[in-house]
Amino acid sequence: MNKNTDADTAVTAEPSATESRDFIREQIAGDLASGVHEGVVTRFPPEPNGYLHIGHAKSICLNFGVAQEFGGRCHLRFDDTNPVKEEQEYIDSIQEDVRWLGFDWGDNLFYASDNFETLYTWAEHLIETGNAYVDDLSADEIRAYRGTLTEPGRNSPYRDRTPDENMDLFRRMRAGEFDNGAKVLRAKIDMASGNINLRDPVIYRILHAAHPRTGETWCIYPTYDFAHGQTDAIEHITHSLCTLEFEDHRPLYDWLIEHLPVPSRPRQYEFARLNLTHTVLSKRRLMQLVSEKRVAGWDDPRMPTLSGLRRRGVPPGAIRDFVGRLGIAKTNSTVEMAYLESCMRELLNKTAARRMAVLRPLKVVIENYPEGDGELLEAVNNPEDESAGSRQIPFSREIYIEQEDFMEDPPKKFFRLAPGREVRLRYAYFITCTEVIKDEAGNVVELRATYDAETRGGDSPDGRKVKATLHWVSAAHAIPAEVRLYEHLFDAPDPGAGKDGDFLADINPNSLEVLNDCWLEPALGDTSLDETVQFERLGYFCPDPDGSAAKPVFNRTVGLRDNWARLQAKGQQNG
Repeated sequence: MNKNTDADTAVTAEPSATESRDFIREQIAGDLASGVHEGVVTRFPPEPNGYLHIGHAKSICLNFGVAQEFGGRCHLRFDDTNPVKEEQEYIDSIQEDVRWLGFDWGDNLFYASDNFETLYTWAEHLIETGNAYVDDLSADEIRAYRGTLTEPGRNSPYRDRTPDENMDLFRRMRAGEFDNGAKVLRAKIDMASGNINLRDPVIYRILHAAHPRTGETWCIYPTYDFAHGQTDAIEHITHSLCTLEFEDHRPLYDWLIEHLPVPSRPRQYEFARLNLTHTVLSKRRLMQLVSEKRVAGWDDPRMPTLSGLRRRGVPPGAIRDFVGRLGIAKTNSTVEMAYLESCMRELLNKTAARRMAVLRPLKVVIENYPEGDGELLEAVNNPEDESAGSRQIPFSREIYIEQEDFMEDPPKKFFRLAPGREVRLRYAYFITCTEVIKDEAGNVVELRATYDAETRGGDSPDGRKVKATLHWVSAAHAIPAEVRLYEHLFDAPDPGAGKDGDFLADINPNSLEVLNDCWLEPALGDTSLDETVQFERLGYFCPDPDGSAAKPVFNRTVGLRDNWARLQAKGQQNG
């Protein structure tokens, strides 16, 4: 029985209100009630060979979440057993992402490499007990000997070496006598097992490569399967929570725990991973996008990485809510990107300050407004939150509106500005278009208008109505800006699902549109990098680090239209 009494928690984020009891929480509750464990210790164990993506967010929220709910603790542990692919950059980014998502591991930061000496000693224990041997077969030969799902494997011709011979060779492997791939250490289990993972898996290989933390100390490294479970045991993990692809590895996990002198006996439990439409969540494919410069980097706002989502302005609370709503299941499924976007809108609608910005400007000169005059108008910061207060926005004779808010010859259901038509300017006045000015090519470049001074604040004292309200900015006071409009990186819901399997062929060529001549109301100049605001009538946007005080850059986080809510409503009607 594995008793654990040191279960203080270091997680800080509140669990999502939508979380409910699932099979993992039922298991933990049962283990605590029956006395199998006195406390809960989980771990989030990333390999530092890339950036975290939203699929990892599900595991982070689960591991830290259950630790908090049951008064336990969650470790952040780097399973750093492959020095060829690991970098300090990834270690740093992972810690930043976990903190950004709202969790804190306190003093419980660990590395598999902290235990290399212990793991090596335990490998020698397997050799001494006749449960491991040094094999000279190449990687290709090992694959050929392993068999298939329908055919058993064959024993290696080196399988029957004596423990003394294996020990001598293994120690010489550690001493650096052999080249990469010349020898491996394999667990001796069962080459006829129906589970290929039990057909004498490799547990140590030769890698003459410097490690980010241990430097040149080692030239042999444990495999992930060998290090993972044993490190769980060293850390007294009670519930080792993994995604479903590790289900077939659980018998090996248990076999190693059974055959080694470990200080505790953790159990592995598997849950369905997160799959999302219109993106890829394979670390290998994400690495390919970065290395081939298909995106601007790991934090490109089109990437599903947590750093990319952060740069795009997605609130961490929306991600926690999203994965909480999905729940924990035992069957893999794919979630619509629109559902994540709906969670983003729902939170941002409550929290984001409202501002006005014009992305494709069209100048309007209000001819009966006094030249050189101006005024400040009152505007609410968030109609969903009275405590957010209000701000003052400048108004003047010349303003910018959106090009799409004017049509010279409008169709029947177009209610925005047109020649002779009156509309409302948000927080300002009613205006009427009196003249259209065009360039030599016939393009509309400027409008002339009049305003009704009695409609200050956007309401008419005589009760007359208009059918459209437009956003605007004062030309004399507006801040120039670049705005980046992001769409899905992939056109296809399941990239690479076609006959050729080329996910790169499904890249959306219109996933980024850059607008360089945008104008913002002055208050947007004070927006911090970690703040997402609503551009009224346009969507949610956040500042990008590429910007400057003179010309900020804003990224579109998500549009205002909630396709998920629309689809859900349509489904209920059809039902």
